[in-house]
Amino acid sequence: MERKFMNVILLGFGFMFVFTAFQTMGNIEKTILDSITQDDSSFTGDGYTSLAIIYATLAICNWMAPSVITITGPRGAMLIGALTYLFFIITFLFPRTWLLYVASVLIGAGAAAIWTGQGNYLTLNSDADTISRNSGVFWAMLQCSLFFGNLFVFIKFQGKTTIDVETRNVVFGALTAVCAVGIVFLLLLRPIRRAPAIDDVKCEIVTESEGPLEAFKGAIRLFCTRDMIFLSAAFIYTGVELSFFSGVYSPSIGFTLAMGENVKQLVGLSGVFIGMGEVLGGALFGILGNKTTRWGRDPIVIMGYFIHMTSFFLIFINLPNVAPFGDTMDTSYINPSPYLAMFCSFLLGFGDACYNTQIYSILGGKYSDNSTSAFALFKFTQSLAAAACFFYSSKALLSVQLGVLAVLASIGTAAFCRVEWSDRARNRLTIDSVDDKLSPATHALAENALHYD
Repeated sequence: MERKFMNVILLGFGFMFVFTAFQTMGNIEKTILDSITQDDSSFTGDGYTSLAIIYATLAICNWMAPSVITITGPRGAMLIGALTYLFFIITFLFPRTWLLYVASVLIGAGAAAIWTGQGNYLTLNSDADTISRNSGVFWAMLQCSLFFGNLFVFIKFQGKTTIDVETRNVVFGALTAVCAVGIVFLLLLRPIRRAPAIDDVKCEIVTESEGPLEAFKGAIRLFCTRDMIFLSAAFIYTGVELSFFSGVYSPSIGFTLAMGENVKQLVGLSGVFIGMGEVLGGALFGILGNKTTRWGRDPIVIMGYFIHMTSFFLIFINLPNVAPFGDTMDTSYINPSPYLAMFCSFLLGFGDACYNTQIYSILGGKYSDNSTSAFALFKFTQSLAAAACFFYSSKALLSVQLGVLAVLASIGTAAFCRVEWSDRARNRLTIDSVDDKLSPATHALAENALHYD
């Protein structure tokens, strides 16, 4: 196997295990903390508040991530970040309100390091021909974490109306061990340097000579460019829908008591179906990357938009309006259906894969010489939106949250397509400008390459 692709596989395994632990925790955190509160009246920690702190800290620290990576390198940054994930999960074995929020701050800072390092490392191991494939493969492997972790939770929560201390400790202990395995895979990552094209040599020399301050200034300059401002609208939407499906939707199913006696185990099962959608989407756009992106990235994003809009409507008619707040016997426009709820989970996951694989692809291709700053800005914008969503999730009715998602989906999709179409027009203009200097055969090759950009 090609060395660079092997690095992508190792990266995928590392993130799969680390995020099997974290994404499972994020999915069940609200449910778990409510159970801890019932057992210990002195514990007042809230799941939505914890997740909001995580993403707010992540957003702030993303501005410093490019500077950190100039010192640690992408591998060092990912290892430091992974250790904060391990610490966060361990703290649930010793539930203390103050410890929960301290760990939330630490993991937020660590997340900035691990995700910016990941984006940089993935780009270093990719080129224009492999970035779509590598992005899809990585995304599919990452989202396997939703499948395996939540399947374990589904089994452990079976038949339980509240999650007792013994069950909680078994789950936390298992997730701690899984996270540690992920760190081992990250330790196996090998150093790599991007081989620059002749035209990029000057740019690469400048990039390698950058220090922490220059990296920070470069991130600010990139953030103010027109295309990055447009892409930020798509980033904001992915942040809000990430917080919705990872921390709000599954607990809302568990709080809908009209679904039956075993409703709590549906929290884990929902995560499984979200993971199935994510993995299918990542595999589809990774294995068939050259075919699915033949006509650009925008058709895939538009498909994700319609899938998500369908899921929002079905969720609206299936779950009660007060479901995000806690246990309720209320119903919506139809009797709550577990089957429909799981179908919506799958749609949320598949639609999310449509957006994120194409965002990874456009950032890795369009900003290959400045990938550290590009991915840091992506995570900054996404995380800021996710934090805002978690802050209002504890107060906003389900219908309000779905309405916000629908509006942001429309704006974000239109903005992404605007950048994609603009790039395609610029590329075509470049080809036309040198058309007279090209032989017919060379011009045909350039036109064909344009379809795969």
